Amino acid sequence: MEKAFSKNLINIEPYVAGEQPRSADIIKLNANENPYPPSPEVHKAIAAFNADGLRLYPPMDAAPLRQAAADFYGLDRSCVFAGNGSDDVLAAAFRAFFNSDKPILYPDITYSFYPVWCELLKIPFRTIPVDEGFNVNVEDYYTDNGGVVLPNPNAPTTIGLGLDRIEELIKHNRESVVIIDEAYADFSGVSCVPLIKKYDNLVVTQTFSKSRALAGMRVAIALADPYLISYLDAVKDSYNSYPMDAVSICAGTAAMQDREYFEATCGKIVATRQRVTKRLRELGFILPDSSANFLFATHPDHTAREIFSYLRENGIYVRYFSKPRIDNHLRITVGTDEQMDKLLELLEKLINK
Repeated sequence: MEKAFSKNLINIEPYVAGEQPRSADIIKLNANENPYPPSPEVHKAIAAFNADGLRLYPPMDAAPLRQAAADFYGLDRSCVFAGNGSDDVLAAAFRAFFNSDKPILYPDITYSFYPVWCELLKIPFRTIPVDEGFNVNVEDYYTDNGGVVLPNPNAPTTIGLGLDRIEELIKHNRESVVIIDEAYADFSGVSCVPLIKKYDNLVVTQTFSKSRALAGMRVAIALADPYLISYLDAVKDSYNSYPMDAVSICAGTAAMQDREYFEATCGKIVATRQRVTKRLRELGFILPDSSANFLFATHPDHTAREIFSYLRENGIYVRYFSKPRIDNHLRITVGTDEQMDKLLELLEKLINK
């Protein structure tokens, strides 16, 4: 029976995350997490953290983290915003920048949180179809709009655009804010951060959950002209002036400062990605060259749902999307070499039986 106050409750279709296994024996390749631990410097920073300080509020502007990110990219600290994971940072950006009655634009196949925010915040939007090869054509975004959001590389397709194509997109949208979501850019070798000094309507968001192995801490940044950062700060201070806790700021700062470990870890994942891509193609899988830390694969003789169920029954979780255009593809996170060898072993049995 419907309750009298039900008419006042929100009606929204929530974002659905990858399944969380209840057993430690499961090989988890369904959430694009980093298979390697955080930097040893993160371990040291957390071990040395003085818990007595938790009685005090953390720095409301996460200043140590912002400074570390600014130093990493050669920017002024006024160009950096920090928040609780990229979902929090992107939500602040949607609130701050998309207040027009014109629709914002993003790909029809992309990160499925974007429509959730649009519904929640009453932001008009229009999806732009990717082509048959799942490529984003930037010319399709040369139209009047209230803003543009584009992951680069895109998820779940793994396909990235070169810096020249991103710059063309920005050039043709100077009257609106362009957000480039770089959740996976550290695995592609292409980042739009250098364009920040050139374009004052560009916002680049990055998460520490993937390349810096801090998914459990919820740390992310946005990089932009100080004018836009001031609006992100205003939104943050309007609903939660202390979004990041002291331990997360400490861990995120240490992770950002250890460039050597960061580059080595990304390099290992890219090497494994290339090796596994080659072997999957030998097994008959069809997949684009990935620019991310995951693969997007389909097989002509076995449905994605069949492969998904088979792997799950054998202790490996991958991601299956029951959505138009991609309902016969699997998103497979790149794990350690040992994890990926187990995946390949099971797939070989299925394909060759």
